[in-house]
Amino acid sequence: MTGSRRAAVLGSPISHSLSPVLHRAAYAELGLEGWTYERFEVDEEALPGFFETLGPDWAGLSLTMPLKRAVLPLLDEISETAASVDAVNTVVLHEDGRRTGDNTDIPGIVAALREHGIDTVESAAVLGAGATASSALAALARICTGEITVHVRSEARAAEMRQWAERLDVPVRIADWADAERALHAPLVVSTTPAGVTDALARAVPERPTALFDVLYDPWPTALAARWSAYGGAVISGLDLLVHQAVLQVEQMTGRSPAPLDAMRKAGERALAAR
Repeated sequence: MTGSRRAAVLGSPISHSLSPVLHRAAYAELGLEGWTYERFEVDEEALPGFFETLGPDWAGLSLTMPLKRAVLPLLDEISETAASVDAVNTVVLHEDGRRTGDNTDIPGIVAALREHGIDTVESAAVLGAGATASSALAALARICTGEITVHVRSEARAAEMRQWAERLDVPVRIADWADAERALHAPLVVSTTPAGVTDALARAVPERPTALFDVLYDPWPTALAARWSAYGGAVISGLDLLVHQAVLQVEQMTGRSPAPLDAMRKAGERALAAR
């Protein structure tokens, strides 16, 4: 495929994003000469104006916080997956002018788990209740056959998680953050918290941990992930998620499949090692 096409990741802050590294690696492997992928610092207020500047050379956009919900009024259509959590991280810009949105975080989580041999679990625990936690719930709804326990730090977050549980039709039990150590005994633990929040839990990792999915990738490893791995437990990182969701974005934006997962992962690992 030839011709100049543009794509980018938008968000605020955005300087830390690995998306340009991953997407550019994919373009190189796929032989997409003339394709470019940039990053732009864009907040909620500036997003509509940015959309007005998009010309026919634009193929798609990746969105990170705080834009995943702010973009919804600017789109012509969104997928069922995105609608399930009211969050879009992928915008495809079509030749006819339509703007369609999808959420590749949810299938990205599922794909990352399956890559590590986790196709189904009887129960799971989620640490945190922010924006990523709703995507985690939606992903767990596809693989978890039993109850999901969500450990939260405020009643407001608890109320939000109850709403998402009802909307996604998943059995969720809300637990206080003070009891978060109990979560570490679940068959699958998904940590969705910012850097440093789970560090104090590292000392409570059981001697035979099962599987931990920590959505962070920088800094890496987190204290929790390091202790978990040292005790022989399976660890899935935020880079695993980032790569799998980016693979789906590349395929949607370029129309080329399969996207080069291994090349994208290696490019991400090199970029992180250089930081």
